[in-house]
Amino acid sequence: MIRAHDVLPPVLPVFPLGGVILLPGGRLPLNIFEPRYLAMIDDALGSHRLIGMVQPVRGGLGTNMGLVSGAPEIYGVGCAGRISSFQESGDGRYLITLTGVARFRVAEELAVTTPYRQVRTDFAAFEADRGEPPPAGLDRALLTDRLKRYFALQGLSADWQAIDQASDQALITSLAMICPFSEAEKQALLEAPSLPERAALILDMMEMALHTGEDDDDAPRH
Repeated sequence: MIRAHDVLPPVLPVFPLGGVILLPGGRLPLNIFEPRYLAMIDDALGSHRLIGMVQPVRGGLGTNMGLVSGAPEIYGVGCAGRISSFQESGDGRYLITLTGVARFRVAEELAVTTPYRQVRTDFAAFEADRGEPPPAGLDRALLTDRLKRYFALQGLSADWQAIDQASDQALITSLAMICPFSEAEKQALLEAPSLPERAALILDMMEMALHTGEDDDDAPRH
């Protein structure tokens, strides 16, 4: 649950992780073991408990001010997540869960002395993330049919009863975060202006994957 009193700081530590997005209201479990990110979690727990999830950009297209030598470029939009659960593993790892609060634009990357990267944030374009989302207007029958075919193609299983009972927001948020879409597709889902547009993108992405799978099946074998 997004808390109305969550502070949105002007500077956030960021965790670049390819193929992983966090959305407002979503929950993301993470296994933290690198020393720089252990330090990041320690510092976040001692202040606002927020970190920014961002994706690195493959191929050199993204937002990077060149302040960290050899660091991958990152996309210009991420999502702030609040550390909503925390556990020490006993072998030096942290097991945490982030709850998505609001998306942000990367205004600039800062020159810092911390082992982890930090960015100046701009939340202005995503004020609606902290309110109630509009109805997605989902065609549940269409989504369920396409989802079953897509999961079969990907070799994935699902709890269909839980899917039927989930709200539109919870279902679309979960699908965007867990489906094995490409990094660029994940980023498009993150940046979608509204829940209905994100739902439409998911349907389109699944349909494209299904067509590609059918084309591969029809291709001649040698």
